Amino acid sequence: MRMLMLGGSGFVGRATVAEGVRRGWTVTVFNRGRHGAPPDGVRQLVGDRTTSDGLAALADGEWDVVVDTWDGAPRDALAGARMLAGRVRHYVYVSSGSVYAPPVPAGVTEDGAVVDADPAAADGDYPTLKRGSERAVQAVLGDRVLLARAGLILGPGEDIGRLPWWLTRIARGGDVLAPGPADLPLQYVDVRDLAVFLLDAGVSGLGGAVNVIGRPGHATMGDLLAAAVAATGADASLRWIAPDRLLDAGVAPWSEVPIWLPPGHEYRWMQQVDVARAHAAGLVGRPVADTVADTWEWLRRVGTVPGRAGRPAREPVGLDPAREAALLAELATGDPVPAAR
Repeated sequence: MRMLMLGGSGFVGRATVAEGVRRGWTVTVFNRGRHGAPPDGVRQLVGDRTTSDGLAALADGEWDVVVDTWDGAPRDALAGARMLAGRVRHYVYVSSGSVYAPPVPAGVTEDGAVVDADPAAADGDYPTLKRGSERAVQAVLGDRVLLARAGLILGPGEDIGRLPWWLTRIARGGDVLAPGPADLPLQYVDVRDLAVFLLDAGVSGLGGAVNVIGRPGHATMGDLLAAAVAATGADASLRWIAPDRLLDAGVAPWSEVPIWLPPGHEYRWMQQVDVARAHAAGLVGRPVADTVADTWEWLRRVGTVPGRAGRPAREPVGLDPAREAALLAELATGDPVPAAR
């Protein structure tokens, strides 16, 4: 199989390239060449799709599968799709659940309402950029496009730092603020399982929109943090604090406490997405212990969370140590945390 990866130097791109190489495919990457060389045996085409002649390197060649993680201007996605239209069998666009229009209901399916977006737009916010790019590639390639709407992505190579923050924090040991309830269901996808699905779908010609995330409750917050304690071997004690007490103290879910979206939160739907279509098409999720342990092994090897290839820096995630200590002193009682409702 001949695979073209548009990008290939970021979190999802690297995992997808690695999966293509593992399969013995002929892999080509197209990017600006600013974030390191591709793996051995992978051909690199250099270009910048945001410039007037930036697609010139793609003027020749044919591919069975194209995978595209673009989150910039839809007009640039449109230009790329037009350039490749006659020379690619199937196009996999890695989109996002962020394209769903608020308020998003729990259990949202691929048929849910989406944000209004222009496929020829030059700018926009993240949801409209992703939705506009969906429309752009579909306008050119029709049912030869898979819109892979990913949710929370974890695993080795993560460039946002959510799971790495938890691992680093737990590795320091001591009392760790753990956001209750411990049995709160999580919904995420390991980046390597996502990559497998993307390439399998490209081979099979799966088209249309698919929510590509693990099943809700594949793991719980308790499972994740227990796996982090086990992986790091740290002398750490999880001090579970009820969600209402954390919220009353002004703790910000997702940013200050990564991954955590408590019951009743306006974005709780992100951990309750309908994924029947993806799993019917073959998506399989590995155990949370494997995701956590492999991320810890990777993090120890690289030393720090990498910068986000081709994207602006984001605000760091996670509680400041002094703030965590103050919250523990104020809130932690050792009492059982009520179960999720």
